[in-house]
Amino acid sequence: MMEWLQANAVVVGAIAVLLVLALVFLLRSRKALPEKREYRDVLSEGAAPAVRNSALIDAPPAAAIVPPPVLADVLAEAPAAAADEGDDLTRIKGLGPKISAALRALGVTRFAEIATWTEADVARIDAQLGAFAGRATRDNWIEQARLLAGGDTAAYEAKFGKL
Repeated sequence: MMEWLQANAVVVGAIAVLLVLALVFLLRSRKALPEKREYRDVLSEGAAPAVRNSALIDAPPAAAIVPPPVLADVLAEAPAAAADEGDDLTRIKGLGPKISAALRALGVTRFAEIATWTEADVARIDAQLGAFAGRATRDNWIEQARLLAGGDTAAYEAKFGKL
């Protein structure tokens, strides 16, 4: 056995060093337990411990903040649009069926309506499109709608590609 240890002393030494390094790494990587901290209840200082936060628990909620409707809410409430109502808004590049349904639920059904949008209109619509906010500006819906409402398909296809 001694002969084997002497012959493989380098390998045995390397293994021993690796084991020590692994042990040091494991001990250092352990997270220290957090200190126990004392907190002072400044909201109800001097009150009995069982009553301290009951005012917060029993209090009615503050005025409810109503977030703007998001696309999922609009789509859930949107009535099915008839096929003959308005224009096919999905002809505008970047405006798919989900956004089209959301716009119809908001009362937007024609290219001419989108063509007359102002920056305030775009901001109002964006606030209600949820994850699709910013698409009207990024995909240039207003200019596309102007060309489609005017029936100028040649100019539309030259600028935005084949319909």
